Amino acid sequence: MIGYKARALVLTALFLAGTPVWAADAPKALPFRPGETIQYDIKKLKMRVGQASLTFHGLVSIDGQSALLITFTGKGLKFFDEEKIYVDPRTFLPQRVERDLNIFGKKERIVEHYNARDGTVRIVKTARGKTTEQVIKRSVPVDNIYCFIFRYRAMGKFAAGESIQIHLPTKDVQFQVQDTRDLGLEEKKVAAYYMQSDPAQYRVWFDTGAHKVPLRIDGAIGFGKTAMVMVNYQK
Repeated sequence: MIGYKARALVLTALFLAGTPVWAADAPKALPFRPGETIQYDIKKLKMRVGQASLTFHGLVSIDGQSALLITFTGKGLKFFDEEKIYVDPRTFLPQRVERDLNIFGKKERIVEHYNARDGTVRIVKTARGKTTEQVIKRSVPVDNIYCFIFRYRAMGKFAAGESIQIHLPTKDVQFQVQDTRDLGLEEKKVAAYYMQSDPAQYRVWFDTGAHKVPLRIDGAIGFGKTAMVMVNYQK
């Protein structure tokens, strides 16, 4: 089995060669392709409180550079969150995140500028006509939870015992891959790869098939203890 670092090198080589990894000559390089959309129910205490989706758009251009684009949309009662996540195609680390929030009528526009080389993220927030700016310096490449999930789909070994550390803007998180387990999904049980974080905030279940679809994601939505449970998948 190709290791996590080896897969990263393969992906890097393909992009540096100018060949998109989903091209016809490399169909197995990524388990997802442009247009993939995953729809979720947002659940809290087992009750449906909203809907969310993740869409992979493939290669785009931003600020004169190539990037992969992932969009996340979450909405519920008096809650809306849309994120455009621009990802470095060589490392799957975030380049920029553009976020529009509306929580109980309070609207915010947040743009996060990531610099992996410097280990910094510059956060520009606009709310009520006022713009503020904050710079967080970590001295390590700063990550994003959705970037990590897609990166692991592309490069992870999905082997029990595997440990991966990521550096979010305000904290470090260590993920541990556990044994495959059953997941309740639409009134049936399916086998899933499972990982959980330390500190205990995030849990992710992945499909055991070829696409490694994230079937359930706990902790990624920023209000309370919520779960995103897949209800539809379009490849």
